[in-house]
Amino acid sequence: MNESAALAGLFREARPPAEWLPARRWNGLTVLDTYGCQGGAGMGYHLAGYRVLSLDNADQPRNPLAFVQADAVRFIAEYGHLFDLSHGSPPCQRYTRCQKIRGRDHPDLIAPTRTAMQSTGRPWVIENVEEAAPELRDPVMLCGAAFGLRTYRHRLFEPGGGLTITPPQHPVHAAPLAKMGRPVLPGEFMHVVGNFSNVPLARSEAVMGMPWASRDGLREAIPPAYTRLIGRQAAAQLGARPPALAA
Repeated sequence: MNESAALAGLFREARPPAEWLPARRWNGLTVLDTYGCQGGAGMGYHLAGYRVLSLDNADQPRNPLAFVQADAVRFIAEYGHLFDLSHGSPPCQRYTRCQKIRGRDHPDLIAPTRTAMQSTGRPWVIENVEEAAPELRDPVMLCGAAFGLRTYRHRLFEPGGGLTITPPQHPVHAAPLAKMGRPVLPGEFMHVVGNFSNVPLARSEAVMGMPWASRDGLREAIPPAYTRLIGRQAAAQLGARPPALAA
C-alpha cells in the first residue's frame, strides 16, 4: 500500500468530522493533531486550510474534527510520516504550579513525543504551558492579546523538523486578569482555568473561539487562533499543493 492510500485509509477509519465545520479551501496539506482533546488546536489548522486528523487516548465526542482514539506516541511513530505536519499538546499537569503544589506525579510526555515526531522525518510543533519551558527546545510564546482575544493564555510552541514560527508582537498587558473562579468584570481579561465561571463567555469568539467545547475542554485547550497562525506560516514553508490536487 502506498502512502497516499494508507493516509486515505486512516481518514476513512476515523470518526467523520462534524458537518458544521467552517468552510474553507483545502491547501492540499494534512496535519496530525495529537493529544487533541476537544479540538482547539486542530480547529486552528482546519481554519488555516489543512485536512486534520485529531486523536486522543480518550474518546472526545465534542471534538468536531476527523477523530481517532489512540495512544499519541505510538500513533505518531507508526503513521506520522504520512502527514505533512504533526502537532502535539501533551498534558500539561506535570509542569503546572497547581499540580506541583498538590504533589501529584504525572509522566513526562514531551520527550517521547518529540522522539516519535523526529522519527517521522516531517516538521512538527509541540505546545505546552510556560512552566514546561525547561523541557522545550527554543520555544516561541504566543499570547491571546496579540490575536485580539480577552485572555492572555500564554503558551509555548516548539517548532521542529526545519519549521520556524514567527510570533506576532506581544502587546502590553494593559487589562487586569480576572481572579481565578471569579466573574469577569468589564475591562478584565478572562482566566480560563479550573472551575471558572461564565462558560458561554469563554466559548465566545472574544475569548477562546470554541463554541462547541465544555468547561473541561476549554481549560485544556489553546484558542484556534494560535494554530491558525502557525498553520498558515507552516503552509508557506511547506508549499501548499495546487488546488487541483487538494481533493
